[in-house]
Amino acid sequence: MSKTVRPRRSVLYMPGANTRALEKARTLPADALIFDLEDAVAPDAKEAARTNVVLAADSKAYGKREIVIRCNGLATPWGAADIEAIAQSGADAILVPKVESAAEVTHVVSLLDTAGAPATMAVWAMMETPKGVLRAEEIAGAHPRLAVFVMGTNDLVKDMRARHTPMRLPMVTALGIAMLAARAYGLTILDGVYNDIQDAEGFRAVCQQGLEMGFDGKTLIHPTQVAPCNEVFAPSAGELETARRIVAAFKAAQAEGKGVVTVDGRMIENLHVEQAERALSLDAAIRELQAAA
Repeated sequence: MSKTVRPRRSVLYMPGANTRALEKARTLPADALIFDLEDAVAPDAKEAARTNVVLAADSKAYGKREIVIRCNGLATPWGAADIEAIAQSGADAILVPKVESAAEVTHVVSLLDTAGAPATMAVWAMMETPKGVLRAEEIAGAHPRLAVFVMGTNDLVKDMRARHTPMRLPMVTALGIAMLAARAYGLTILDGVYNDIQDAEGFRAVCQQGLEMGFDGKTLIHPTQVAPCNEVFAPSAGELETARRIVAAFKAAQAEGKGVVTVDGRMIENLHVEQAERALSLDAAIRELQAAA
């Protein structure tokens, strides 16, 4: 079977200034949590929020959930201090807002190294400006620490002077460019947030659209979005059963020296086996995460 994949179906933003929210996040079934120091925090609360999220990350009270801290931009008064603190926080990754060049990624890596960040701390990049999207390939290949693209669709829509629509047609080009760059360089890519917390049907539809486009998961703004997001981005029971049959049939054919395999009347090639193995690996990782919760 292919190597284990890390579930990132549901990635929930948590405001760094809200200690109660940070505590509640310990019980939420999100695959990953983003402790936010940027958009969700007022200027006069930035330093207190930084202390909050570092303590939360260092507490190791979140089980196997992936913990990410979003810093403020380096052009702000708080960005450099954020990165220095995050480097020693014990978080799994740092999320950098509004990335627009490979040089920005390597600069953040340099700051992390100087601050003594462990080699295991990954960099996640927000793709949320037209310039960032147009340079997606350059950014994706910037450094081995870079692991994830996060789409910032609200900022993109604003900068494009576009509109939020149910099918997100104004966003398709930007989403597709970032998706291609991420896949070309082996990165995970997460879809942007859905703003209408009350619209459960619309949210599920856009999750399904994101899955069909190839996204690994979705960033979220409210705990009620976690469960439906987890369901959509997990392999279904039917998909898993088909995957097991594909893997078994392929192994049997190999053992018998056959070069052609069919499952349910479909010709099976190596690419189908790889997809099946990834689905089974993702399911196993999800089960492990749930067992540890």
